[in-house]
Amino acid sequence: MIIGIPKEIKTDEFRVGITPSGVRELCKRGHTLLVEANAGVGSGFFDEEYVEAGASIIATPEEVYSSSEMVMKVKEPIEVEYARLKEGQILFTYLHLAADKELTEVLCQKRITALAYETLKIGRRLPLLEPMSEIAGRMATLFGAVHLGRYNGGSGRLLGGAVGVERNRVVILGAGVAGKSAADAAAGLGAEVTMLDINTERLTYLRDVMPANVTMLYSTHDSILNSIKNADLVVGTVLLPGAKAPKLVTKEMLSDMKKGSVIVDVSIDQGGCFETSHATTHSHPTFEIDGIVHYCVANMPGMYPRTSTIALTNATMPYASMIASTPLHLLLADEVYRGALNTYNGMVTNEAVALAHGMTYKADV
Repeated sequence: MIIGIPKEIKTDEFRVGITPSGVRELCKRGHTLLVEANAGVGSGFFDEEYVEAGASIIATPEEVYSSSEMVMKVKEPIEVEYARLKEGQILFTYLHLAADKELTEVLCQKRITALAYETLKIGRRLPLLEPMSEIAGRMATLFGAVHLGRYNGGSGRLLGGAVGVERNRVVILGAGVAGKSAADAAAGLGAEVTMLDINTERLTYLRDVMPANVTMLYSTHDSILNSIKNADLVVGTVLLPGAKAPKLVTKEMLSDMKKGSVIVDVSIDQGGCFETSHATTHSHPTFEIDGIVHYCVANMPGMYPRTSTIALTNATMPYASMIASTPLHLLLADEVYRGALNTYNGMVTNEAVALAHGMTYKADV
């Protein structure tokens, strides 16, 4: 199969869909790789490395898209890329369609076979979301701590405190991969950490493996409200695979929070779990509402593209190889790939996406 790797053009996005090492593995399996010129530079991978691995360097994104049967990316296509998508093409990337009706409609109109990293599921795991969730979770604590600084609009509290000074409090909504990573980082800095989730099995497991300064609570409206009242940093990592994130903290609830505290919404790709959230960029990462600093960068791992690209390629490679090597009707008979499928032959094939946009859902393909 001919696989195209375009350069990512979303604001402040420096990751790339595959490393030269990943290219080499796919070429060994008989596939043709077309990489847009300078696509990997932001991640520290140069054209000559891709050529050495077996890829052809293509001058323009239009040629990459038009010549490829399958396109591998990191982020969802943005408006300027819609026209480049070729009818009937396979698209393998993060899509987050529940938060983007326009893109959903474009993929249907162009009859794109869209397979989303974030809805590919094995058991209860989301293996293609996990590496980015781990990175984003750690970043949430680190950047939350930075924005608690007075010069960044925060309360001026050092996360973890100091000798003779009380510890600061971190509340984490969601106890998945991102939530645990955020908690690990916050606990390591010495903060008092509270994690909230509705999965009691997960909370029990984390109670047994997390340090003593991490507390587990069952997530309800009241437990969230009581927790955020005294929080210095609140991290939202809630995920409903393929669906919009639930709004767990309303604008009204902000009035109960301490002025100068910080919210980090890791769930912003799926619409965010704070009612007051809207997507921001690394260039302009924060805004303030009612005295609360909001950090809502929609591509957080893009801050560390080298690490993120390598981690993502490690995760996606086996699935990309299978997609490129298997006839589509056989591929989609596998429930793993069927779960990753979001649009196919002009229809929405993910129920949560269809529900989010009031579109028709097609269960069978």
